[in-house]
Amino acid sequence: MPFFRKEWKAREAEEWTREDTFTIIVSPLVYVLVLIGCAMSALLIPAGFVILAAGVILMVIMIRLINPKLSAVSKDYEKKQKEYLEDLERKVKWEE
Repeated sequence: MPFFRKEWKAREAEEWTREDTFTIIVSPLVYVLVLIGCAMSALLIPAGFVILAAGVILMVIMIRLINPKLSAVSKDYEKKQKEYLEDLERKVKWEE
């Protein structure tokens, strides 16, 4: 069993899991690394390129980790929105 899940159902994806905890911890770190890496890279300091690369790599990992959860929730909301709009359209046309 993998440490992080890749398949989610909408109900499960709305609960707080270790994927969310990882993202909460890593996202500020990514922000700081990219910010410092860009500034140092603009000044052509070699360590800046390494820091920037580390920030980008962590960002890609974070996005790949949290995206399946976000997609599952998004699909569920899209389905509910479609049902709501169809129901609203029937009511507006008095087709109840």
